Amino acid sequence: MAFIPHTAADVAAMLSAIGAPSIEALFEEIPAELRVKSLAGIPEELNEMQVGRLMSERARADGLALNFIGAGAYEHHIPAAVWAITTRGEFYSAYTPYQAEASQGTLQLIYEFQTMMARLTGMEVANASMYDGASATAEAALMAVRANRKSRSARILVPQTLHPHYRRVAVAAAHNQGVKFEEVPYGPETGVTPLAALSKYEGEDVTAIVIPQPNFFGRLEEVDTLTDWAHARNILVIAVVNPTALAILKPPGQWGARGADIAVGEGQPLGVPLSSGGPYFGFMTARMEHVRQMPGRIVGRTLDVAGHPGFTLTLQAREQHIRRAKATSNICTNQGLLVTAATIYLSLMGPQGLARTAAACHARARELVSVLTQVPGVRAAFGAPYFHEAVLQLDRPVAAVLRSLAARGILGGLDLSAYYPELGQALLVCATETKTTQDLERYRACLTDVMQAARAA
Repeated sequence: MAFIPHTAADVAAMLSAIGAPSIEALFEEIPAELRVKSLAGIPEELNEMQVGRLMSERARADGLALNFIGAGAYEHHIPAAVWAITTRGEFYSAYTPYQAEASQGTLQLIYEFQTMMARLTGMEVANASMYDGASATAEAALMAVRANRKSRSARILVPQTLHPHYRRVAVAAAHNQGVKFEEVPYGPETGVTPLAALSKYEGEDVTAIVIPQPNFFGRLEEVDTLTDWAHARNILVIAVVNPTALAILKPPGQWGARGADIAVGEGQPLGVPLSSGGPYFGFMTARMEHVRQMPGRIVGRTLDVAGHPGFTLTLQAREQHIRRAKATSNICTNQGLLVTAATIYLSLMGPQGLARTAAACHARARELVSVLTQVPGVRAAFGAPYFHEAVLQLDRPVAAVLRSLAARGILGGLDLSAYYPELGQALLVCATETKTTQDLERYRACLTDVMQAARAA
């Protein structure tokens, strides 16, 4: 809270009204042995001016690095209005909408969010969000097992080009429920999943395939070919997509002849700051035929007895609402505040604004790759097309280069050696609309100095 207005008299009056002798008495149910006896090691209290100065000094000490890391969390410009509205009391303190008659504002916002996400992904139905992109992918795998009644294997094909964290989370969340994840290799020259890699599954019972777009390397997969291959074999398609990229790329609902069956992804690019890694939110959309297998909540629009429009929780397929044995998932939040920010962000940006942002990201990434590959010892690992990330290969250890760049105020990208050792000294770099030509030139100049220094040593 930025400001606490209560005077000592105000506090005394409130305590008197509730019949409590002191604030301490409000916590008397906490056993004495569990209470902190002292605050040893805690600095002396500071007044407001002193706290403000301390925080400013610490912020200056932190500095503001030039960031070229993406890998699933992206630095985008967020209009000031987004969080100015999101943090209003009506949204900031609103809880989950159990009582529709008292939650019409919250329900309407979620309904608008679902509508926007369904349109963005080209799908027919959306739920009221997930924890994050990784857990949404795991939930999509479980959903596919329930939805594909022609399959009994619970086998999910997962390309190695899917985000490594998503793959790990999916296994952690669903493996013990009998879901089997099988990795599909990528083409070492292309950085995408070749159709030939799927030939070994011909004639076998496979439940679903995951298709990332763009993939973890930033490359664009052959989504139409992969989708049609899967559907011809009664395999469901789970799309894992970047919502910003969908402003200019073909939506999952239009992949191949029939479109993907389920689409999920990370919603952080839609108005949510990086925030040192979270909280973020995931999204999930699907074809209408699979709606009863979706986890979480779905808000619908209806008419009351007087014919006035209203909103309600149409489907609530979670264990807090129905018998545990019939629940689709134990997802128990709609990440409401972040969904609020995303809805406001999308409303402000509109289709044209989001498309301009995506186009600017792509242009900056192409420019970044162009200037960095001019540095001796740096080359692109794969060719085009890509969205706003690309893999570079260096002629020396990436970790040392990144440390030297960080000392110069540049977060140079993600070292891929732990995730894809077969790529050698590989670096994943990203550029969004927040970067300028001057920023890219600064990166190039610093990388040139670092590489020359390393070569001299």
